[in-house]
Amino acid sequence: MRKLIFAINTTLDGCVDHTKFFPHEETMDFFMQLVRDTDIFLYGRKTYELMVPYWPDVAKTPPGQDDRDSDIEFAKAFDAVGKIVVVSHSLKSAADAKTTIVNTGIEGEILKLKQEQGKNIMTGGVNLASQLAALGLIDEYYFVVHPIVVGGGTRLFEGISLQENLQLKLVETTVLKSGVMVLRYLKQ
Repeated sequence: MRKLIFAINTTLDGCVDHTKFFPHEETMDFFMQLVRDTDIFLYGRKTYELMVPYWPDVAKTPPGQDDRDSDIEFAKAFDAVGKIVVVSHSLKSAADAKTTIVNTGIEGEILKLKQEQGKNIMTGGVNLASQLAALGLIDEYYFVVHPIVVGGGTRLFEGISLQENLQLKLVETTVLKSGVMVLRYLKQ
C-alpha cells in the first residue's frame, strides 16, 4: 500500500510562506530524495500553479549554465513525476502532459491511489494538506524547520477544522549543516 506523505518548509514561528524565506541547497537535496521515492504529486490548484511550469522550465536548463545545479537536479526529478490536481473548479486544463485534474471525490480518489502499486504519493502546500489532514489521509509528515523567525506570512494548518486532535509520533530527527531540522512524524 502506498503512503501519502506531506512535506513542507516552515520557520520556527510556523510560517510556510515560500516568499518569506529561501531553502538552503542541502534542503533541496533532502526534498530531492523524497521526490525520488515518489511517483505522484497531489496538489491543489494554487500549489500546482506555483510548481508548474516553474520546475519543468528549470529542468530544461543545461547543467553548468548557472549556479543552481541542485535546483536543476531537483527540477528534473520533479518533472519526471506524475501530478494530480484535486478539487479544482477553476483550473480547466493542465500545464503539462503529466498532470491529471480531478474535480470530485477527493477522499475516494486518494484511497484508490493508495491501493494502487507504486511509490509514495507526496503532497505539499497549505489548503489541500489541511483538508487531507482533517480527513486523516496523510500517513507521514515531514516538517522541515528553518532556524529563522519571519514574524508574518501564512501559517501551517491555519483554520483547519479537526473532529479530534491529530496525533503524530516523532520517528526521526535530522539536523542539517545549516541548522535546518527535519522532523518526520507518523500518523498514530
